[in-house]
Amino acid sequence: MATHGGKEDAFHNKELFNDQSSSRSRSPDDVQSHTEANIMPETETQLEHPDEEKGDLAKSSTVMSAMDPRAFPDGGIGVFQDYYQTTLLRQYSPSTVSWIVSLETFMMFLGGPVMGKLYDNYGPKYLLLVGTFLHVFGLMMTSISTEYYQFILAQGICSPIGASAVFYPALSAVATWFFHRRALAFGIMASGSSLGGVIFPILVQNLIPKIGFPWTMRVSAFLILGLLIVANLTVKSRLPPSPKPFSFMAFVKPLSEPTFALLTLGSFFIFFGIFIPFTFIQLSGQALGMSQHLSNYLLAVLNAASILGRTLPGYLGDRFGRFNVIVVLNFFSAVIILALWLPARGNAPIIVFAALYGFGSGAFVSMVPACLAQISNIREIGIRNGTIFAIVSFAALCGNPIAGALLGNGTSFTKVIIFAGVVYMVGAAIFLITRATLVKWKIATKV
Repeated sequence: MATHGGKEDAFHNKELFNDQSSSRSRSPDDVQSHTEANIMPETETQLEHPDEEKGDLAKSSTVMSAMDPRAFPDGGIGVFQDYYQTTLLRQYSPSTVSWIVSLETFMMFLGGPVMGKLYDNYGPKYLLLVGTFLHVFGLMMTSISTEYYQFILAQGICSPIGASAVFYPALSAVATWFFHRRALAFGIMASGSSLGGVIFPILVQNLIPKIGFPWTMRVSAFLILGLLIVANLTVKSRLPPSPKPFSFMAFVKPLSEPTFALLTLGSFFIFFGIFIPFTFIQLSGQALGMSQHLSNYLLAVLNAASILGRTLPGYLGDRFGRFNVIVVLNFFSAVIILALWLPARGNAPIIVFAALYGFGSGAFVSMVPACLAQISNIREIGIRNGTIFAIVSFAALCGNPIAGALLGNGTSFTKVIIFAGVVYMVGAAIFLITRATLVKWKIATKV
C-alpha cells in the first residue's frame, strides 16, 4: 500500500484495526455477506477503504468530470451514418460509409494498451492534455473535409486517438476512488456519452440546415473543448503513478486467467453487435415508413433511456452483484433485438425498441469496467483495461461494415438485425459462463 505521510499511515492502520475488530465480532456468514473478498482479489483496495467518507470532493469531481459526452463512441454515430450516406458521401455504399464510424470506435479502443500503460506510469494529466488537443483538432479537420479519405483521417483516426487519451484516464481514475459503489460510479461516468447522444444528434440535425455542416462540426468541437477543459482541471487519480518498464507480456498475462479471458471473449461478441442499432436505427425507421423528422429523434430516445440504463443497473450491481445484473441485461438486450426490432412494422415498435435497447445496452457499457475492476488488482487497472478494449476494438471495427454489407443497397434490415441479435446472444451466454467461473452455478450468490 502506498504511503503518503505518517498521518495517513496512522489513519489507514486505525481503519484496518477497526475493520478487523468488527470482523471478529460478526459471524462467518455475516462477514461473507458484507464483503466480496472471496471472489474479488483486491485485498489492498479493501484495506484502504476508498469508499470511506474522505476525499468526497475529489471523488465526485473525478466522476462528474469524466462525463465527457463524446468519450464513449456510441452517442451520436448514427447521425453521421445517416447524413454521410444521404448527402456528402451518397456515392458510396452503406458498408463503405460505415467504415468511418467503425474506424472511430476501433481507434479509440485500440489505443487501450498504450494509454493504459501511460496512465499507470504517469497518471492522467498529460494524457488528458494531449487527448484534448487531438480530439478537438480531428473534429475541426472534419469540418473542412469533403473527400472520403479526409473523413477517414480526421474523424476516423485523429479524433478517436484523442478520445482514447481522454477515455482511459477517466475510466482508470474513477476505478481508484471506489470499491463498494464502483459500478454506480462507472454508470454515472458512462452516462455522459448517453447525455451527449441526446444532445449531439439533435444539435447536429438542427444546425446543419441553418449554418451548414462545417460550422456545425466547429460548434460541436468548441462545446467538447469546454467540457474537456473541466476534465483536465478536475480528473485525478487516488493512487500515485507507479512507473514500470514496458512489457508486452504484461498485457497478455491477464488472458491466462479464465475469468478475464471469458469476460474479454463475451465482450468481443457483444461489441460485434452493440453499435449496430445505434448506427442503423434511423435508416431502419425510415425504411419502415417513419418520417425523417421523427427518425431523427430515435437516437435521442435511445440515448435518453441509456442514461438510466447506465446508472440504475450500476446501483443494482453494487447491491445485488455486478455479474448478476450484467448477465440478465445482456440477455434482455439480445432478446429485444430479435423479438422487438426484427418484427417491427411501424413507428411505435421502433420507438419502444429504441428506449428498451438504450436501457439494456447502457448497462453493458457501464458495467463491463466495473466487472473488470472486480476481478483485477486495482494497481494494474490501466493495463487490464487496455488489454480488453484493444481486443474488442476489432469486433467494434468489423460489426458495422458487416451489417452494412448485409444491408447492401436494399431497404430490408432483416439480415442486419438477425446478425446483431445472434452475436449479442452469444456474448450474453459467455458472460453467464464467466459468472460460473466465480461461483459456479449458484443462482442466489452475489457476484
